[in-house]
Amino acid sequence: MNIEDLSPDDAVLLQWKFISLNYTIVYTWLVMVLLVGIAWWSTRKLSSGRSISRWQNFLEIVVGTINKQIQEVSQEDSAGYLPFIGTLFLFIATSNLLAVVPGFHSPTSSLSTTTALALCVLVAVPFYAISKQGVVGYLKQYLQPTPLMLPFNLIGELSRTLALAVRLFGNMMSGAKIAAILLAIAPLFFPILMNALGLLTGLIQAYIFAVLALVYIASASQAHHRPEANAQSETTESKNVS
Repeated sequence: MNIEDLSPDDAVLLQWKFISLNYTIVYTWLVMVLLVGIAWWSTRKLSSGRSISRWQNFLEIVVGTINKQIQEVSQEDSAGYLPFIGTLFLFIATSNLLAVVPGFHSPTSSLSTTTALALCVLVAVPFYAISKQGVVGYLKQYLQPTPLMLPFNLIGELSRTLALAVRLFGNMMSGAKIAAILLAIAPLFFPILMNALGLLTGLIQAYIFAVLALVYIASASQAHHRPEANAQSETTESKNVS
């Protein structure tokens, strides 16, 4: 990779009038097709017991691990969160891991992709919260602890979405830039080291993005339990004092 080629948005493969096809679009669809293909291949002959295929066993381990992490972080049933959080993690992780393949430009090194993923989280937060506590219950969160906090709560909602997009883009872009610099300095030694670090940091960044998205969604969905929890805590403390 050249140092100048930091974003796959700049590499246009096809231009027709106002429609352009760049690396971001091409490799995003490639990752989606790959994930769908693996899911189809692994589940086309589902079986139970000891005679399951290696691909089905591998997929069950992946889904089971994600499911367990969601339960530990959210402290509630993971069935509702698993499709969205699992899809986010698998897409980001696959995109980051494929970045070690020569010629592949990870879509997550594009600010447009990370912004789109963050906007999905921004939409998912009210979707999950309203489905659990209704429109009025969700909107009341923005008036806590006092209605004067409404503009600050709205700014906080937007700023954390921006931070979510910039964090993933910055980490992936800086990793690609450092790799390009090191490859220019020592092309025979650093490729192995950078590929190993790329695999590790790619998984870590996918995990951080998915966990932050889950924390935002679970926090908004469980907000209606906070007054009851606080009241119970105050009651328990008053009994202990008496």
